[in-house]
Amino acid sequence: MSKKTELIPVRLSHLLRHCSVGAIVRGPDYLMTVKDIREWTDKSGKPAGEPIRYVDGVRSALGINQELREPPVAKALDTGLVEGECVPAQRFPSWMRCPSCGLLHYKPWRGLSQGEKTRCQESDPKKCQNKLQLEQAPWALIHVDGHMADVPWHFLAHPKEGKGAQNQQQCRADWNEPYLRLIDKGASGRQLRCERCNATSDFGDGLQIPFGKTRQQPWIKEDANATDSMATVLEINDARVHAPQTRNALVIPPESRICKGSVVDRLYSSSKKLQKIESAKTPLAKKGVLKLIASELRCSDTQIDDALKEIGKGYPLYGQNITQGILLENEYQALCDEMPDVADDEDFVTHHHTCSWKAMIGSLAGTKPARIIAAVSQLIAVNHLKEIMVLKGFQRMSGTLVLPDIVGESSWLPALELYGEGVFFSLDEDLLSRWESHPTLSERSNDFQRRFAATGLRFDPEIIVTPRFLLLHTLAHLLIRQLETEAGYPAASLKERIYCTAGKLPMSGILVYVAVPDVVGSLGGLAELATPERFLLLLSSVFDHAEWCSLDPVCSEHGGQGPSLLNRAACHACALIPEPSCAYGNVLLDRTFIKGDVAKGMPAFLSKL
Repeated sequence: MSKKTELIPVRLSHLLRHCSVGAIVRGPDYLMTVKDIREWTDKSGKPAGEPIRYVDGVRSALGINQELREPPVAKALDTGLVEGECVPAQRFPSWMRCPSCGLLHYKPWRGLSQGEKTRCQESDPKKCQNKLQLEQAPWALIHVDGHMADVPWHFLAHPKEGKGAQNQQQCRADWNEPYLRLIDKGASGRQLRCERCNATSDFGDGLQIPFGKTRQQPWIKEDANATDSMATVLEINDARVHAPQTRNALVIPPESRICKGSVVDRLYSSSKKLQKIESAKTPLAKKGVLKLIASELRCSDTQIDDALKEIGKGYPLYGQNITQGILLENEYQALCDEMPDVADDEDFVTHHHTCSWKAMIGSLAGTKPARIIAAVSQLIAVNHLKEIMVLKGFQRMSGTLVLPDIVGESSWLPALELYGEGVFFSLDEDLLSRWESHPTLSERSNDFQRRFAATGLRFDPEIIVTPRFLLLHTLAHLLIRQLETEAGYPAASLKERIYCTAGKLPMSGILVYVAVPDVVGSLGGLAELATPERFLLLLSSVFDHAEWCSLDPVCSEHGGQGPSLLNRAACHACALIPEPSCAYGNVLLDRTFIKGDVAKGMPAFLSKL
C-alpha cells in the first residue's frame, strides 16, 4: 500500500543512533521527534520490521530475552507517495518563531494545506513588515528522568518573583492567538515579553524550572510524575538532549556458519511453516503438510525430513550455551581459533597470518621492528564479519535509561545487521605480565580508576581500568589515526573492539574494523592491511607516533585533560578519534603507557623485550 506522508530520508544505521527513539531529527521543512517502538507497526498493529534470524547467541551473550527486529523501511515513489511503513515521528518543538519580530506561534501549521508555508501572524506592520517564514523555536524542556516537553513560554514570561513579576492568570494561555515575543538582545542574550501585560523576563539556555505535570514525551498523552523535580531548558542540538545507548556483538560460529538459502535455513526462518508442521495432529495430515511445504520450497520430501532432524538436534546452536557476561571472551576465542573449511559466504571469515608474521623476525634481529613482531602474538585478517547493533534505549542529561518502548513491556527490540571486515592482533601475554607488574604503572592506572569511579560513568560491558586496558585502548586509537593517515580510511568509519582481561582467561587483543548496513560490507582494503609486511609498517608508525605529540611537552606532562580529566598524555593532536569510533567515550587514554617515562621510572612497553 502507498500513502501520503512527510518522509524524512535517514540512513539505516542512524535509526539506532542519532535518529533513534526520542531523538530530534531535522526534516525538509520541520524538526521532528521519533516516537517509541510501540508505534513502529503496520496497519494490523503488528511490528513492521523484519525479524533478525540466527542471533540467539548474540541475545544470550547480551542478556536479551526479546526478539530482535530491523526498523521498518519505507520507499519514496516517483508519484510522491510512500510505499511501506515508516518509522513514525511527530513535529517538535510545537512553537515557531518569527525571525524578524520574534513573535511566538503555537503549532501554526494547523489548517494549512500541503506545501503551504507558515508565516508570521503579527497584524501591526510597525512591529513586523516582512512577515517572514516562521522557524521552530530550537529549545526544549529536558528532565533527568528522560522526559522531554515544549518550553513553557507562558510560565517563563510571567515570573512570580523579581522585577516585572506578574500573576500568570492575568494573561491566560490562549495559544491560538500569538502574544509572546522572544527578542534577541545581542550579547546580553534574549528577552521574553508578553504583549498583553508587558511582563518581561530574561531567557537563555540552562534555565532551571519545575517540569510540572507535563507530558513525559511529546507524542505521549500521559503526564510525567515529575511535579516537584527541576528540569532544564536546552537547545535541541545540545548533546544532553538525547544520548542513545546501544549494545554490539559479533555473530560468531556456529551461527555465522549457516549456509544461507539451504532447505534447513529456509525452513528454520519460516515460523509459519514450522507452526503448520507442529499443528498437524495425525501422521497423514503431517505428511500432507510436508508435501505442501516441499513444493513451496522446491525441494524433495527427504530434504524436508533431513532439515527437520537438524532443527530437532538444536540447529543452529546445537545445544551450545553462550553464557551471559562472557561476550568478549567468546568473540576473542573465535578470533584466535582457526576454523577448518571456511566458506567465503559465511558471516565470520578469518585468515591467520601469525606464522608469516613470526617468520619475519629473523631478518630484523636487534631492531625495533623485531621487538614489535615479538610483542604481537597473533595477527589475523577478518575478511568478513557481521555485527549486531541493538538499541537499549536513550538518556537525557546523562540520567535514567529510557527503554525503546518507554514502558518496558515490548516483546522485541530494534536492531541492525552490520557487515564489514577488520584487522585483529593480540599482544604477547608473557611480555604483558612482566610489563604491567611494574609498580609505577599500577600507581598511574589507580589514579585513572579513582577518577573514573568518581564520575559515575559506566560502559557496557563493564571495564576495569588497568595498565593493560590503558595500553590496549591507546594503541587502538593510534592505529585508527594511522589508518586514516596512511591507508586513506576516514577515522569516523572505523571502530574499535578491545579484548582485555587478566587472570585465568587472559585477553589482550584489539580489533579495528568497519561495519555498515550494506551486505557488501567494504571492498576488502582493511583486511588486506593485515598482511605481515604492511601491518608491520603500520604498527611501527603507531609506536613512533606514541613517542611524540605536536603539543608536547604539554600533552605528555599533563596531569589530566578531557572529560572529567580522564585522559593524560592524549589530546586531539595525537590520540583522540571521532566519537562514533570509540567504544569508551574518548576517555581513558595515555600514551605514557606505550612510550614510558624515564623521569618517573615508568618502563616503555617494548623495553621489556
